[in-house]
Parts: sequence; structure tokens; C-alpha cells
Amino acid sequence: MKRKLHVPLIINTLIGIVGGIQTIRLRRASQHPRLASERTLRDILKISKATFYGRQHHFEQMLAAPTDEELFDLYQHLVPANDYEALRPLVERHKNGERNVLFPGSPFMYATTSGTTSQPKWIPMTHKYLKDVYGKMSHVWIWNFIKHRKLALAGHIFPIVGKECEGYAPDGTLYGSVSGVLVRDIPRIIKRRYTAPASVMSIDDYAARNYTLMRLAIQYWDVTLWATANPSTILELQRTVDENLDMLIEDIEHGTLTDKYSIPDTIREELRDYMRPRPERAAELRKLRDENGGHILPKQYWPELQILSTWKCGNTKVYMDKYLDYFNFEQTFYQELGYIATECRFGFALDDTNESVMFPHLHYYEFVAEEELDSPQKHFLQLDELQQGRRYCAYVTTYSGLFRYNMNDLIEVGGKYENTPTIHMVSKVNGIVSLTGEKLYEPQFIEAVRQAEQELGIKTLFYVGFADIEESLYHFYFEFEDPETPQSTADLFGRVVDQKLREINVEYESKRASFRLKEPIAHRLINNAYSRFKAACLEEGMRDGQFKFNQLMQDENRRGKFQVLVLGDILSEMRSTVINRRIERADRKKARGKRWEERRKKRAARRAKRRA
Repeated sequence: MKRKLHVPLIINTLIGIVGGIQTIRLRRASQHPRLASERTLRDILKISKATFYGRQHHFEQMLAAPTDEELFDLYQHLVPANDYEALRPLVERHKNGERNVLFPGSPFMYATTSGTTSQPKWIPMTHKYLKDVYGKMSHVWIWNFIKHRKLALAGHIFPIVGKECEGYAPDGTLYGSVSGVLVRDIPRIIKRRYTAPASVMSIDDYAARNYTLMRLAIQYWDVTLWATANPSTILELQRTVDENLDMLIEDIEHGTLTDKYSIPDTIREELRDYMRPRPERAAELRKLRDENGGHILPKQYWPELQILSTWKCGNTKVYMDKYLDYFNFEQTFYQELGYIATECRFGFALDDTNESVMFPHLHYYEFVAEEELDSPQKHFLQLDELQQGRRYCAYVTTYSGLFRYNMNDLIEVGGKYENTPTIHMVSKVNGIVSLTGEKLYEPQFIEAVRQAEQELGIKTLFYVGFADIEESLYHFYFEFEDPETPQSTADLFGRVVDQKLREINVEYESKRASFRLKEPIAHRLINNAYSRFKAACLEEGMRDGQFKFNQLMQDENRRGKFQVLVLGDILSEMRSTVINRRIERADRKKARGKRWEERRKKRAARRAKRRA
């Protein structure tokens, strides 16, 4: 039966109205970036002048500055550039119930992420910031989808977001994922098109969550929009389909959710409304399976996909290149998600380039040129002073209490949106490793591996490099597409990568030629090494939604996790087996604990009902 999508006129019109209004405001601000920057900074200082931080740093004095130049100079002079650790004591005061510390009142919520110390970052989010930057700007973002593909919202929507609630601060304020909260509070006219409720992201078991997401998503043929920040998620979800296709079809046919995975009873109960027997869809999937050798891809099970949105910049390109044949990009518009971090929504892409449009009417931005990153006397530049093709470290001041906050990200300037420069993410500043002064950049390592693949005709599924300061060399870990790749080939591949790095980076060449850097060592990884590594990190308590990964690091703890995944080392394989068994035992223990807690709550509820 031929099925056809219809343009959702009501939704498109409503989004067009609200998105159009915010787009006009964005364009006006972008036409005069210096003026918009001054107005935004003055507004933030005015709102926060009576807070503890505002009084401490003389915001009232700054507001008396008659010109933009004097205002910017005073701000740089009186407010130090900050990282999170400088702000942590003030955030702790907010967490414990104190008001008017960084901004008036208290946070609406906290977004949590990993920090440079063992303690996580708690990024405060005010109601104003969420409403303006994540609310109003999302209207522009979604309207932009409709402009590119009028059927973008005609079918089901498959967003991958973080867990909305991880817990509560000492004063009772929610902490969790900003994206999860936004999905929770989105208007019903759009939410009813989502493939799954937000509660699915609360499933702790990683494999169970992935299975549930795909069980609920591929029951629909008309998924038209798929948005997920990290491209590696697409690979992981497709692997879930590959490994569980027959079981997925059975569940779709009967309207069930397998008992193979540990899923809390409360979530299973909620999901009943999202599942009903779909024998026609199951038959369709079986036919696709049989016609494609038992392996089906998104372009086959979602033939009407209109929009795919992920990160495409920085090291995420490593994963993106591995699934380009999963989709029909003649139909599907593939758009960069934009420069989004836990700390702020720095900007988003509006066309088919990877460049992010910034919001000068909602943030105050500053930048330091790449060549000054190590300088004790940094020269801070304004938004209108950026030069196309140059690279900078980004700093931001927000309505949520981040003042001159170092994003620790290296960005590159592209063209202009109106008169405001656009930017894209290159790497984390800490994605630059230097053992003897070579300053090896993560993108350089990624490019060297890509060139080695082309030259040798060898494909990798995953790779990572670690600097070993004690031995003054790099360890390269490769998971090859061919699992039978011998160590001798891995050694050859590592030598070619080394040679490419010498051609790309003159300092690396100098240090290798002078023997200050020794020849790197290549290691072969077992199958699904990245997934196993990620599972080990999650088992240690890292949050899935905030899992971060660089392809090039100086981190002995993380290198140890990969060392136990090396092929050809019997002891390492035994260690890996032990680790996996520990993870499985911990998962079973956690599942038993959750089932017991669910039963306890139900018994308590029944007792309360009888007493009533």
C-alpha cells in the first residue's frame, strides 16, 4: 500500500509565526553585533548588580560607563575570567538555599556534567535563560527545519535527550538534563508526535534503554525527524537493531516489550499507551529484512526521514563518516546540531554548513586568539573583532550566572550571518596534547588516521590515542573493521599514522626527528571496544548523557580501561572478562534492588489505601 505524508498546516503555521518573530529579533541583533553585545552585557549587569557577585565586582560602577569601549574595558578589569572551580563556592551557596548570589533569586534547575576535578559541575539555569535561549531560540531552530523540509513535522519525531531528573539539590531544586526538561515541558501538539516518553531515558541499563528506544521508534514507518547530539549514538542504536532485529519485530507484532532487559515496572506500565499490536508493520519489517540479507538500515525502515540533526564538527566526524550510507541524503536534510554545551546553548546552525549562528542579544561573548592561549596576558576580543578563518578560545557571560566563563573550546570563524561572524567547534582546548612541545591537536590525529586508511586501504571502526609522558611516546589503539587484522598490520598502520603526523605537524616532526618523541606503539582492540569502554565508565557512575570522549588524550586512568581491551594479550582478555562479569553482576544487583523498591512502594501504597 502506497502511503503518503501530508503537510501539517496547523503546526507549520504556528511554528512559522513564533519562529518568524524570533528570527526577526535574531537578525536585527546580528546586523549590529557590537551594539547588541553592549546592550546584552548592560542588561545582565543591571539584573545582577544587587547580588553578592554583582556587589563584589562593582557592577554598578560598570553600568556608569558612557561608551561601549569603556564598558568592555571595565568589565575585563573588574571581573576575572572564570572557570567552573572559581564559581563553585558560589554555586554551592545557591544549592544550599541561599538566594541572590550569582543572580537574583534561585536557579530554576541545575544542569550537571563532569568537571576537571572529581566533583561534577552544577551549572545553574535561571527561568529567564531557559525561556529565552532554549525556548525562543528553539522556535527559530524548528522553524528552520520546516523551511528546509516542509514535511519535517508531518510524521513522528525521534529525539534522544538526557534524563530530565537526576535528583535534587539540598534546597530541593531539580538537577538533570536541560534537554530532558525541555522535552518534558514541550507543547502537547508536538509532544504527541514523539516516539517515546521522556521517562525512557530514566532506564539505567544502557542496553535496555537502547532497545526500548528502537522498539518504540521503528514501529513507525513515518519517522520524519531524528535529533541526537552525538553521532556515536546512531551507531549504537543501529547496532541494537542489528543484534535484536527478530526480537524487535516480534515485540512490534504483538505490542509487547521483551522481558530480556531489566526495565522498571513503572516505565513498562507507562509504555503500554505507546505500544499496540502492529502485525502489518511487523510483516513490512520482515520483508525488508529478507530483501536486505537480514540487515536493515534507517533509510529502509524510515523511508520518509526528512531531517537528521547531530553534531558534525570536531571529533564527532569520526563517527559520522561510518554511517553516511545509512541514510538517503538526497531526501534527508542533514544539519549540524550547533555549538551546544551543558553550560550554555552557544549557537546553532541554520543551513547546510557546519557554522553556528550566535545570539548576541542573549549572550555576551569574548574570545582569545589561539596563539595567545598560553600567554599570561591574554587580549580579549569582542564578537565583531573576529576574523574569518582564525581560531579562538571562547568565553561567555549568561543570564544564568556565568561571568566571563571559559568554555575551554577551540572554535574557528566562518562566514557571517548578517554582520555577525559564525563559528564552528574544532576541539576542546584540552584536546591538545604536548609531551615535549609538539602541541599535537586532536583534529591532526584524526586526519592522520583518515589518510592512513586511504593509503593502506584499511578501515577502522574506532581508534584513540594516548600520550605516555613517562615513556615520551604515544599509544595508538585501533579497532579494525576486519577482526582478523594481525598485529603486524596494526604496526604498519601505526607507522603510517606516525608519518602522516610528521607531515601535518612540524613540531611533532621536529620532536620525532630529534628522538625527544619515541616511535608510537600500536595496539589492536577487541570488537565493540568503544561500547565496552563506555559501559565501564557508566558502571563507575558517569552519566550517559554527559559522557564525553576525545580521540587524543593524556589520561592514564582512561588508557588503563583500553589496555584491558587489547587483542592478543591473554592477561588483558582475562581482565576484560572479569570486568564484564562485574558489570553484569552489578546490573543484576541494581535490577533486583529496583524491583524490590517497586514492590515496597506498591505494598506501602496498598497499606495506605486500606488505612484510608
